[in-house]
Amino acid sequence: MSIQVLNSISSIIAENAVSNTQANLQNTLQQLSTGLRINSGADDPAGLSIANGLGANISALTQSSQNASDGIGLLQTADGALSQAVTIATEAGNGGLSAAQSSALNQEFTSILNEINQIGSTTNFNGTSVFNGTGNSVTSTQGSVGAPLVVGDVLTTGSTTTITDSATGGTFVYKAAAGATIGDLQTAIAGAAGTTLSTGTALTIVGGQVVISNAVAGDSLKVSTTDPTLGGFNPTSANGSSDIFTSDGTSSGAANTTTAISALSSTFLNLTGQDLSTATAAQSALTAVTSAIAQVAQERGDIGASINQLTADTGVENTEVTNLTSAQNTIQNANIASVTSNLTQYNILEQTGFAALAQSNQAQQNVLKLLQ
Repeated sequence: MSIQVLNSISSIIAENAVSNTQANLQNTLQQLSTGLRINSGADDPAGLSIANGLGANISALTQSSQNASDGIGLLQTADGALSQAVTIATEAGNGGLSAAQSSALNQEFTSILNEINQIGSTTNFNGTSVFNGTGNSVTSTQGSVGAPLVVGDVLTTGSTTTITDSATGGTFVYKAAAGATIGDLQTAIAGAAGTTLSTGTALTIVGGQVVISNAVAGDSLKVSTTDPTLGGFNPTSANGSSDIFTSDGTSSGAANTTTAISALSSTFLNLTGQDLSTATAAQSALTAVTSAIAQVAQERGDIGASINQLTADTGVENTEVTNLTSAQNTIQNANIASVTSNLTQYNILEQTGFAALAQSNQAQQNVLKLLQ
């Protein structure tokens, strides 16, 4: 082997070994300090991509579970309010009192209806109205069966149609002249809109039925008529809803759980206008109260089914979070026992590397002895 002084191959080899050892030692210390096996894309590109995807799924499922919990709280609030409404409506059906007590009883009945309206208007969850359906639309009973109604249908001469508007406090009365049609009633209502009736109040034909409505928030319309062509008027089914979004972070795993929540008021329960002033009126009111109780009970059943669904969703999502977190840990987290063993190995290699480098440099000094 030739003796050289310009380059020390052994020193270069030792230096490279020390550099590699220090890089591995730095990576090992980073794993120990973060607890992660993958701290950058260079550590494991494929593993990092999988771990990040699992992290996105976990975040989506965690938020979905929170959404479902919030939805359960909202629906339980609605169910509690409806439970109280059932109690009040049942109380409203109390009868059997003497004529001398009819005035006081009727006053109590009115107070109960006001309390139902109070529950419907003030019940909220996290600042949002729970019973957010509207009460500003009523639909005729005629036209749903048999021949549908059209604007050209002739009204009964002398019949009256009365509209009470809670927003304006006004009462609109239309008396049909000879030959008057639904179109004439439509024109009269449009003329009263903005004065006796709220702005935008209009008559339309929807599915062969007469609909009288407006878009004024919080308004409540009550319509009565003596005209058999129109028949009775009932509140249009106008439901609010509770929409709970859940997702696992993928487009195919997204779902929206919607629960229809009807407006809660004496108008929507068809109790407005009922009274207990006479025995006949009391019997009619009792029938209406019985129907209202059944309506509220059905609403509570629908809400209860949604609560059970969201509760099941929460359980499934929590299980998914646990499984995905376990998978992410397996891929991304450092095996501390293995990393500690590597730390010891690289510390020893660093020391021996520096010792070998020192010895290699010292060997070059021996060439000087040939020049003595």
